[in-house]
Amino acid sequence: MKRRLIATKKLLRRLVAVCALVVLTFATGSSRTQTVLEGVLNEKLLRVITFVGPTTYFENAKGSNGFEYFLTKAFADSLGVNLEVTLIDNLDALLNALGGPRGDFAAAGLTVTEKRQQFIRFSDPYSSVRQILVYHRGEPQPDNINDLIDGRLLVIANSSHSEHLTELKKDHPLLQWEALRDTEMLELMQLVHDGQADYAVVDSTAFFLDRGLYPKARAAFDLTGDQAIAWAFSNHGDTSLIKAANQFLHDYRESGELQRLTAQFHHRTDEFSIMDSHLLMTRIDQRLGQYQPLFESIAGEKGLDWRMLAAMAYQESLWDPQATSPTGVRGLMMLTQDTAAELKIEDRLDPEQSIRGGAEYFYIMRNRIPEDIKEPDRTWFALAAYNVGLGHLEDARVLTERHNGNPDLWSDVRKHLPLLQKKKYYRTVKYGYARGGEPVQYVQNVRRFKSILQWHTMQQARQKALLENELSTDDVFSSDQVLPL
Repeated sequence: MKRRLIATKKLLRRLVAVCALVVLTFATGSSRTQTVLEGVLNEKLLRVITFVGPTTYFENAKGSNGFEYFLTKAFADSLGVNLEVTLIDNLDALLNALGGPRGDFAAAGLTVTEKRQQFIRFSDPYSSVRQILVYHRGEPQPDNINDLIDGRLLVIANSSHSEHLTELKKDHPLLQWEALRDTEMLELMQLVHDGQADYAVVDSTAFFLDRGLYPKARAAFDLTGDQAIAWAFSNHGDTSLIKAANQFLHDYRESGELQRLTAQFHHRTDEFSIMDSHLLMTRIDQRLGQYQPLFESIAGEKGLDWRMLAAMAYQESLWDPQATSPTGVRGLMMLTQDTAAELKIEDRLDPEQSIRGGAEYFYIMRNRIPEDIKEPDRTWFALAAYNVGLGHLEDARVLTERHNGNPDLWSDVRKHLPLLQKKKYYRTVKYGYARGGEPVQYVQNVRRFKSILQWHTMQQARQKALLENELSTDDVFSSDQVLPL
């Protein structure tokens, strides 16, 4: 009996050892579940979900664009995989899609909040934003939360803004607001601008990008300090992809590329200052002379005004032949790689090739403008198409006609191009969202630069005439020959 008991114990020990070995084999063998990062690498595909928006993702004449797009594209490139972008309409749907078949992560300018951290994993921050209270210019400017009690205050539903107002309400129980669904900060600013709301809460980035469209929506005060912006990941599964993202963001920041990309998309202004004029005059003295013969000869070949071509180049690159943006456009005329290939331009950094490519592309745009559009509107339309693309320009003409404007007049179409930034309008046209305010600003700047160049060339002619003692100051060009903006 004793021998049987001993034998049984030995058998049990062997069975336990065998089971342990089997478990260890499965745990360390080839059959183990791959990590999220390994899945991305094996599939050679990184899937990101985002919104259409001015700093997230949009398309223009230079192709896919947007701060989040280029940041995630750089991450995908660092992994050696392709990037797949899926656009989602609202915040709730975006967060629910995390970790599913449509998105490995979300890159949509999301603010890190305590509430969100309960069900979302965030990467390290790569930007920051402040919450700004805007009010209608002409009304008394509020100084604090108590001044908002009797007004109509708007906020986007389920946003970090609504979360913050909920916290503020603990100390200000009379504070009330309306949380709107299926809307965006641009629309909130318009409602305040139009006087349909007293106040709204928007991000600082949205405010500074869009304030030129709605100047009556003024900043009153900051509701918060800087808040972290980060990528969002599912809280299920392992953290391998998050760790890879954090390493990429660290390296990208250290290289200076993050700062350059941020400056390109976030640091904009709608005003042309005296300092800008001085900078242009300095660049005229220091840079224009070496490229002016190229502008003159190439423009002449296409029947263009060389000063228009030079103004475009200044708007694009500040006449820097080595200019390279984080978005991949390069050279004096900042051509994309695809556009250069289409125009058979081999070296975008070669000044002559770049100017020739830009002139040819502008010439093509102008020839594609409908024949019913006459000069000078034809040129303004071509400039807008050079910036935003013919498809988006045509969408703006459609919206102009819907609003009883003249789709053949730039003065009418320029008023409707910014509507392509608003969901209720871009959903109804063929090519969808566009940063419609940009081509308006682009055309305005080029016209302004061209006018300054005209003044400069007339000044040169005056000085030359005076030096040669051929004409008196009063006999040469008068100031009214400078074309109006």
